[in-house]
Amino acid sequence: MGIIPPISSCLRYIEPQNLTSISEFLLLGLSEDLELQQFLFGLFLSMYLITVTGNLLISLAVTSDFHLHTPMYFFLSNLLSLADIGFTSTTIPKVLVNTHTYQRDISYVGCLSQLSFLYLFACLDSLLLMVMAYDRFVAICHPLHYPIIMSPHLCGLLVLVSIFISFFDSQLHCMMVSHLTFCTDVEIPSFFCDPPQLFNLACSNTSTNTMLMYLIGAIFAGIPVSGILFSYTRILSSILRVPSSGGKYKAFFTCGSHLSVVCLFYGTAAGVYLSSAVSPSLRKGAVASVMFTVVTPMLNPFIYSLRNTDIKRALQRLLSRIS
Repeated sequence: MGIIPPISSCLRYIEPQNLTSISEFLLLGLSEDLELQQFLFGLFLSMYLITVTGNLLISLAVTSDFHLHTPMYFFLSNLLSLADIGFTSTTIPKVLVNTHTYQRDISYVGCLSQLSFLYLFACLDSLLLMVMAYDRFVAICHPLHYPIIMSPHLCGLLVLVSIFISFFDSQLHCMMVSHLTFCTDVEIPSFFCDPPQLFNLACSNTSTNTMLMYLIGAIFAGIPVSGILFSYTRILSSILRVPSSGGKYKAFFTCGSHLSVVCLFYGTAAGVYLSSAVSPSLRKGAVASVMFTVVTPMLNPFIYSLRNTDIKRALQRLLSRIS
């Protein structure tokens, strides 16, 4: 960051006399209209409170109910719910501060920290969805061996591996951004530090970094998606061999919540990457970014509670104790 980039490479961004080592970025957010700031503040605050409350209730309900102390709900309550809270907390508090104070700045160190935690929790979410798909595969295709295969030792190992891979992915993205050089007054057309946007705003040549970013994304997203597709292919094959329609419905119903979350997560993630690739210099991907970083974690508790009778009962018992 201390190296001054060549003047010729920065002419398209800023005048030569304004070149310096950068210490902060400007987040343009969703709108520059001051009249919309209070509305956006209330909207993001509401979604954040719903996300934190919903995921905490899921975690407390599963923890307080002995019948739900199984691998599937262990991954849901102790990991996926907490990862969703961390994922949302990476971006929304900064949005709330900037919107309420009418400021848009974020420090260079703060930007690196934000994108590191963002990719950490996003990758962790992705890997946990794959682990939960594997859990459903074992439960449906090998029910007699389920307690042996999904042992506490294996569950703990899967958690540790998921955290390590997520940390590695986040540090790769952080390293790529930290090696970029920027001009002054860098305006990010988003409400958080997004590496694709930063690559487009850098003064240095980022073609290699961009290719590497999409390669890393393809690997770290491709492996979980492949694992999920493999698990559900085997699950579907096993369900089709069930003679009774009631047995088929029960098997499909146990996977419905997880499939809904998978489609929502990867659908919005694909929208973010495609929007940044099609229109990298505009804020057309802001809606997709909000869906991915804010709406998806907010909807997950509703999906699991509304489509899962066990979670419904656990929540009812928890709320009755509180009241």
